[in-house]
Amino acid sequence: MLISEIFYSVQGEGILTGVPSVFVRTSGCNLRCRWCDTPYASWKPEGAEMTPGEILTEIRSHAAAAHVVLTGGEPMIAKDVNALISLIRSAGYHLTIETAGTTPPPEAGCDLASLSPKLRNSTPLPGEISGGWIQRHEQTRTNLPFLRQWIEAAGVTQLKFVISDQDDLAEARHLVESLAIPFRADHVLLMPEGRTMAELRDRSAWLVEVCKTHGHRFCHRLHIELFGNKRGT
Repeated sequence: MLISEIFYSVQGEGILTGVPSVFVRTSGCNLRCRWCDTPYASWKPEGAEMTPGEILTEIRSHAAAAHVVLTGGEPMIAKDVNALISLIRSAGYHLTIETAGTTPPPEAGCDLASLSPKLRNSTPLPGEISGGWIQRHEQTRTNLPFLRQWIEAAGVTQLKFVISDQDDLAEARHLVESLAIPFRADHVLLMPEGRTMAELRDRSAWLVEVCKTHGHRFCHRLHIELFGNKRGT
């Protein structure tokens, strides 16, 4: 399978923020989010071919790590991803899968499903990419049946939404309601869109107030604050 990078850091987003984790980033994506901060794993996928066994060996080289995060790109379209998931879980690691939820969940499951359904703000504008890709992204970005399967299969689920403006809030709320599954308000994460601390701060103040009003979790991007927007962090 094509692997963009494997690195040891702390989780920067979600309910496990700050937890030391080995990140396995697959390369390749079935979406083209206009604000994507990992184009090397999506818009222009690059990396090295590795077997699931080689990946597990690299994970084990970080002796203190108890958590693994499988991310992308979109990890669930990667070749042999189900074999990799089975190996990681059999080895006793806590596994988080970060996915848009556009494909079914793996048979081996995961400990935390970090689902990030893409809102309209993710769709590229005309001229940013081909019209075919814009149409494909818009048709693919949300799949309610698969999202329901993930929620039902995972040990714990968090729904993470990238928020650019007030209009995104209504769309996110409608999506959660459309799932028709009881869901903890504090496991709905609202994350300000941005790749710099200045951009994040600009959207954070009002988004925190929204979280306080509705009981949702504010999703900081700790890795941006600690390391900036760069690879391997």
